[in-house]
Amino acid sequence: MTDRNTILITGASAGLGEGMARRWAAQGKDLALCARRLERLQELRAELLAANPSITVAVRELDVADGDAVERVFGELDAELGGIDRFVLNAGLGKGASIGTGKAHANRETAMVNVVGTLNQAEAAMELMHSRGEGHLVFISSVSSLRGMPKAQNTYGATKAFVSSLAQGLHAELDSSGSRIKVTDILPGYIRTDINRSVKTSLMTEFDEGVDALVKTIDAEPTRALVPAKPWKAIGPLLTLLPEKVSRRFV
Repeated sequence: MTDRNTILITGASAGLGEGMARRWAAQGKDLALCARRLERLQELRAELLAANPSITVAVRELDVADGDAVERVFGELDAELGGIDRFVLNAGLGKGASIGTGKAHANRETAMVNVVGTLNQAEAAMELMHSRGEGHLVFISSVSSLRGMPKAQNTYGATKAFVSSLAQGLHAELDSSGSRIKVTDILPGYIRTDINRSVKTSLMTEFDEGVDALVKTIDAEPTRALVPAKPWKAIGPLLTLLPEKVSRRFV
């Protein structure tokens, strides 16, 4: 495991992104935080610096669906912090509705952020890491990527399948070439955040426990991991093997 001291997180104004920022700040890591809500990022920056005065925290407003903006902002933050060691592609949307029910705008917005936005981030991050031949790229996918999801989660699950496939393909490319750039595909289960506020399941993990597991797993730099390991390490493979009527009980 390589020690990563400068970490960029997108979608850092709330939820898992904010939680990860707090954990890594407490570890003394320098942070680059991006989100669409700049005011909230500025508030978070002030809180993190007050609690951890030895670190550096840079913030930028960013819509990841804007490829030109992603390239510019990632480059600015990389220069400002003297090189980013780890990029955590966390920005995402969970909006959605059943296909054909008149709410295509929600599905399109989710697809733009989760698919095009993730690709934009990967392109910009990889270009920077290729220039120095090392780094760690983290894709935040979901257990929803493991099998087609019904109703409001249909488009969301499909976009996360894209995220995982992109991560896995990039890992295969870099690993076969002996690159020192590491790629990690993280599949969080249900963690109590705003994106899961309407989900009712006995498999929900409380926020702090989920964030702790997420940070610990990312720091270990695995190729792929379901988080938290309990219960998803056991349940995850079953989602792809069990008959649909059985598997849908877990999601």
